[in-house]
Amino acid sequence: MGAWTRMKNAFTRSAQIASAEDLLAASRDRRTGTGVHVTADTAMRHSAVWACLRLRADLVSTMPVDVYRKVNGIQVEVAKPPVLVTPGGVRVGIKEWLYSSQVDLDRSGNVFGIITERSGVIGPDGRGLPARIDLVALADVTVRATGSEITKYVIGGREYEPWEIWHEKQYTVAGVPLGLSPVAYAAWTIEESLNAQQFARDWFAGGAVPMAELKNTAKTIDKPQAKIAKDEFKAAVANGDLFVHGNDWEYKPIQAVASQSAFIEARQYGLSDIARYFGCPGDMIDAAVSGSSITYASITQRNLQFLIMHLGPAVGRREDAFTRGLTPGPRFVKFNSDALLRMDPEARARTIAAQITSRTLTPSEARAIDDRAPLTEEQYAEFDRLFGARTAPPTTAATGVAS
Repeated sequence: MGAWTRMKNAFTRSAQIASAEDLLAASRDRRTGTGVHVTADTAMRHSAVWACLRLRADLVSTMPVDVYRKVNGIQVEVAKPPVLVTPGGVRVGIKEWLYSSQVDLDRSGNVFGIITERSGVIGPDGRGLPARIDLVALADVTVRATGSEITKYVIGGREYEPWEIWHEKQYTVAGVPLGLSPVAYAAWTIEESLNAQQFARDWFAGGAVPMAELKNTAKTIDKPQAKIAKDEFKAAVANGDLFVHGNDWEYKPIQAVASQSAFIEARQYGLSDIARYFGCPGDMIDAAVSGSSITYASITQRNLQFLIMHLGPAVGRREDAFTRGLTPGPRFVKFNSDALLRMDPEARARTIAAQITSRTLTPSEARAIDDRAPLTEEQYAEFDRLFGARTAPPTTAATGVAS
């Protein structure tokens, strides 16, 4: 918000079509290169921006949010507070809330919400922990700060104290109380791609270049005469009628040539460049550059690489924020990433079998993973008939005693 306002004045137009097209009028009064004004909202018109935000928010919002505490050094799950079930009230569940807040974090580096309800559990600041957080639009928020400390939030014209507002941030730098906005820093790249997109739209709609040229080959005409000829020509051809003229007028349609479509390359390059700004591998949003290929041994390996290198750090920061601000000590919040790391059936079966063989997992625990009840005696008997009787485990006798 405020950070974007300060930074946008430093931006200059970076998207220019370095060819004759840049000299043609897009709407008869302006150049094609005047471009699209890039904001957090207009940036989402770009398919790569939308795909990156959607992918990250989809994955984060579908991870189960669990609360634990340590008991004798073992992590034990405990009941979640209501704010981690329906953080925005009964109509806004945790998945929707996480999706919306992750989109704001990834495009603007900040997310804001008004704490409208508090629980009876006292937090570290001496106040009740938040029980409901209503997210607000980034455009409605103004932040007042002294140095690196935020003193007031202004939302919809009303002032709020810092303790009344839920504020998460990412992409931080020392001394700045707000997170940096990827949209602001990627504005040049996004603008270039959106300008190419706009140029393509205007080109094929006939707005960026004249559809044809009407030339008098016999004499030079002034502007009034040119306007009369133009109006008469348009009136004749607008409804498909015939245009009758002598041998002094020449009609020449204008067609694009291959070299005038170089903007396509700029658009293709912009996809991967934008993906880097928003922390998404290009191939995961179908933006892989032609001629490049990345091969992974399995889907699990690919998902693991994405979690470790791109999504994991953002998830870790959100876990810390929820632990500090939404749960009483010594409880802590964890996002369950197992949903992201789902293996293919064959690899999953091999992994579970290896854990059973190494005695780190019992068959009953393995069945519970698949939501199956422990084996019954009847099932054990059937296995014995099919694969032979079970071998009794060896006994260990005391020294000097016959076993």
